[in-house]
Amino acid sequence: MSTRNIMLLGAVVLLLTVAPFLLDPQGYGLRILCLMLLFAALGQAWNIVGGLANRISLGHAAFFGIGAYASTILQHSHGLSPWIGGVVGVFLAVVFALLLSVPTVRLRGHYFALATLAAGEVMRVSANSWSSLTGGPVGISVPFIRGDNLWMMQFSTVRPNYYFFLAALLIVTAVFWWIKTGAIGYRLRAIKENEEAAEVIGVDTFRVKLIASVVSAAMTAFLGTLYAQFQFFFDPDTIFGIAYISVKMALIAILGGVGTVFGPWVGAAFIIPMEELANSYFGASAAGLSQFAYGVILIAVILLNPRGLIALGADLRARLSRKEKG
Repeated sequence: MSTRNIMLLGAVVLLLTVAPFLLDPQGYGLRILCLMLLFAALGQAWNIVGGLANRISLGHAAFFGIGAYASTILQHSHGLSPWIGGVVGVFLAVVFALLLSVPTVRLRGHYFALATLAAGEVMRVSANSWSSLTGGPVGISVPFIRGDNLWMMQFSTVRPNYYFFLAALLIVTAVFWWIKTGAIGYRLRAIKENEEAAEVIGVDTFRVKLIASVVSAAMTAFLGTLYAQFQFFFDPDTIFGIAYISVKMALIAILGGVGTVFGPWVGAAFIIPMEELANSYFGASAAGLSQFAYGVILIAVILLNPRGLIALGADLRARLSRKEKG
């Protein structure tokens, strides 16, 4: 990273750190910021598989839902802290990722996308059917505790949740950067360019893709736990939802700049406020407007620059620089 980018990152993190003190701690604006940070972290976790290895997963909602349900069910049944339940959720998500990766690791393109999509749907249907454990279509609520309780991850305002999401985003971004600039990242990019050629030069493609899937699944699962403690209620169609979780994760990374460090940050900063404002102002009179806007914006960005908003911004700066010099 250049000095300029490091300074820019520091300024953004500082702004995000002080932002909650400039907003109503119980207001709608702070909740939008929380969701923006959450989905930026989710997009970054997806970016490890979808961005570095070009394996377009449409089933990451399965890992997200496992994390949310594991922590909430354990809190209901045994009174366990979400910190412990979240770790259990991460373990279960890793096991599920391994079970999913072994038969699908050789699949490519739309075959892999369809396989992951089916895995997410299996989890959604299972959660809807297993009412005795998950609450079924009715959904499940997080047990409410009065007052602030860090151990149980519950607070009287959403400000602490905001900082959990900010910390999670920074951690996931650091992991992504570590993978991207390390040996695994180079091997993943080799697989992305030409898997057969990568195998010829000695890259263990099965092992590398398995590591990427497991790391991505683990982080996505714990983000599911944070989401459950933030929302206090969820149901299978939401938490395992293809459009709400899986597609949005991919869209945020692709729109911002797939495979880049700050692409998911930019994508989430654009998509989440737009979606929330569209739902707030047009939800009753024009249902589905935000989904329509997704498609229009994605098509426009792809036509202007398929590499995303970050690359588009870099191209615009380059053109302005050339005009100034000319």
